[in-house]
Amino acid sequence: MFPARVLAGAPLALLILALSGCSSSWGCTDTTAKRGKAGVRVQVENTYGQRPGTTAEVVDWRLEPHPQEPSEGDQVHFNYRFDGADEYSGPAVDACAVDRKRLALGCQTIYSSEAWPQPNGALTGDDWLAVEHPAQVAGVLLIPNDQSYDPRTCDEDIKDGGGPHPPKPAGKGDQL
Repeated sequence: MFPARVLAGAPLALLILALSGCSSSWGCTDTTAKRGKAGVRVQVENTYGQRPGTTAEVVDWRLEPHPQEPSEGDQVHFNYRFDGADEYSGPAVDACAVDRKRLALGCQTIYSSEAWPQPNGALTGDDWLAVEHPAQVAGVLLIPNDQSYDPRTCDEDIKDGGGPHPPKPAGKGDQL
């Protein structure tokens, strides 16, 4: 039988373990943001669904061979613009080439930090989307969810992980 001192100290020891993060259920929760509606011009949304005042826009797009891989045939070359973004640590959004039914043909993340600052404060850039059937491309859309920061999950780090996460990036075949 345990002495009274050991039994009296047990609740305190359990409390210390729980507060130190050693308990597997201590306060770690993951949530995933809902994917926003894609468009040519979107208000960027953070993982809480808030709009911090940044817009992203596809300025234009065209089909043409990539200058470094002309033998690959036409690809989607598009220009984009971020307004209200920080050039060093601003948002990132998914850009997708879509067909007439708004099915994604190819997607990738574009970062405002990779764009060039303009005199009016906007950040502009261009990028390429490789698609299997370029003739099917009807446009390029942006998904408003900020993909620039995705914290560690509870599974990866029970003590410091958790919190809101951006939605899974869009991929080929997704309905936008």
